[in-house]
Amino acid sequence: MVIFNPPHPGETLLEDVIPELGISIAELARRLGFARESLSLVLHGQAPISPDLAVRLERAGVGRARTWLDVQTDYDLWQARHREQPHIERFAAIA
Repeated sequence: MVIFNPPHPGETLLEDVIPELGISIAELARRLGFARESLSLVLHGQAPISPDLAVRLERAGVGRARTWLDVQTDYDLWQARHREQPHIERFAAIA
């Protein structure tokens, strides 16, 4: 399935998860044992969800780590495919 410009997973945390939990960014950071400044970068799409953060979210009951990483990968791949890339020469088919 082709996704058109998927959202950064931090956007999902910021717009859907935090309001649903009814807590502040600072409180989420505290509960995850994560620096508020670092979490803020993720929430605003300026840093990726790391495996460590994904595991912490899972342990806190906020989704599965694999799902967070899959969403981050979808976002990263879409961004890479839509950035200017150098000319890539294909390898000849190996017989």
